[in-house]
Amino acid sequence: MNRAATTFAISDLAREFGITPRTIRFWEDQGILSPNREGSKRIFTRRDRARLKMALRGKRLGLSLAEIKDLIGMYESTEDETPQLLECLRVMEKRRAALEQQREDIEAMLAEIGQFEHQCEQELARRNTT
Repeated sequence: MNRAATTFAISDLAREFGITPRTIRFWEDQGILSPNREGSKRIFTRRDRARLKMALRGKRLGLSLAEIKDLIGMYESTEDETPQLLECLRVMEKRRAALEQQREDIEAMLAEIGQFEHQCEQELARRNTT
């Protein structure tokens, strides 16, 4: 396999994932990525690419940095992915519950705003008829 197919420059990953090199360096600083170096140039492997993809997905799902690191780190330890999958389900259930609670809170706030708007409109109408 040729080298170009198995390694990536920081600009390659930034372009592929639509992020900045600074974001990639952040994930490196957090220990998610560990590129090789050729002088000052970072050389990322397919493993780094997969870890970056998982980290970005975790971020989109609203996971904390600790949760992202834990989930990614679990894939390092064993061939049997059952524990990782069970933990992933647990984390997703927790995140889903938090989002559903947020949705309920937002719906309650919107209803309260609607009631207040209605009261204001009624008061304005009352003042315009007198």
